[in-house]
Amino acid sequence: MKKPWSQRLYVRIYLAMLASLAITALLFGVVTHIRSDPEQFASGLETFGEIASDVLPPANAPQEMQQAALNRWRAKVRADLALYSAEGEKIASVGRPLPPWQAGQSGSGWLPGYPTVFALKLPDERWLLARRIKPPHRPPLSLIGVLALIALIMAIGSYPIVRRLTRRLERLQGSVDAWGNGQLSTRVAVEGNDEVASLAVSFNQSAARIEALLHAQKSLLANASHELRSPLARIKLAVELMQSQPKEEMQQELGRNIAELDQLIDEILLTSRLDAVKGDQDSREQVDLTAMLAEECARVNAHLETELATIHADARLIRRMLRNLLENARRYGSDAGIDVALQKMQDGMLQLDVCDRGPGVPEAEREHIFDPFYRLPGARESDGGVGLGLSLVRQIATRHGGSVQCLPRAGGGSCFRLRLPG
Repeated sequence: MKKPWSQRLYVRIYLAMLASLAITALLFGVVTHIRSDPEQFASGLETFGEIASDVLPPANAPQEMQQAALNRWRAKVRADLALYSAEGEKIASVGRPLPPWQAGQSGSGWLPGYPTVFALKLPDERWLLARRIKPPHRPPLSLIGVLALIALIMAIGSYPIVRRLTRRLERLQGSVDAWGNGQLSTRVAVEGNDEVASLAVSFNQSAARIEALLHAQKSLLANASHELRSPLARIKLAVELMQSQPKEEMQQELGRNIAELDQLIDEILLTSRLDAVKGDQDSREQVDLTAMLAEECARVNAHLETELATIHADARLIRRMLRNLLENARRYGSDAGIDVALQKMQDGMLQLDVCDRGPGVPEAEREHIFDPFYRLPGARESDGGVGLGLSLVRQIATRHGGSVQCLPRAGGGSCFRLRLPG
């Protein structure tokens, strides 16, 4: 549903800028008016005092002469005036009545208690009190015109800036809506280097990760469906043959197929769990890696060279990782034996090498063998394995802050190097 114009972000930002400008102009006008009223008047009176000392009749002049002088000056300075002697006696006044001069005042300044009345001390010790006559209020047309011009320029200049920003947000919203409707390949064009551009980059990265995760889940499901058919078909055939020709070989084959099916389901479930559960939710504890590695090497008669080492990890996942590495070496390493070495490195990492004397892995395939359900070209199902063992090794290593890679072994074979934080 299309939003009304009053709810659009660019309209709100635009109106907020205009409101800020209006408030600024209003405050500027108020401050200008306040500052221009008493201060300018006081400054003018100081100048007037210097002139008055020369123009006003002397202190001993008749009162009528001093009154006439105030009447002439009232029209020029536009103020109510009152003239007092040095002893505080009123000599003459003109305009509205003014408060009496206060004897305690020693110098020129605003009359205490009367912020609009200014007391001016003349050189001959007389006092002149004045209060400005406010003219009819007329707005400063020049100031209003300048502010109106500034407001117009601001309004015209800010609109395209604000609109450009909100257009990018609208395009981002459209991409998010499309992605939410199932178009997982949707990405946002990154424009500029501001917060909106950072938001677009974050969205693209998140969308790519989620798309890859969903693709991996779909691939896992498709491959699992394919891999499940083979042991199930063999089990079905073995059951049919046992009904007509029960033999010990058939029973053994049936047992192997059931064990393979059980292993496949177990590894699929573990792969799904590692994808769904964060690493900080594992049950981690101090694990004696040396003892665990010795137990697993004994199962496959591997030769072990090790140092004492412990790690803070999920013991069950670490055992599965070690077992998968050793089973992979036993399965493809012919009968030449398996060599395992564990050592502490200078950078604080633990390095585990599991080496065999098998046919080795071509350089182009050394990264692919860690993909789920991947088998080397020419590998047969009868060789064993379902293609998830090494994928689980990498998942578990990464989950514990480590890494694993496949390296060639001098003299033939492969070495799988596992590095984990010590």
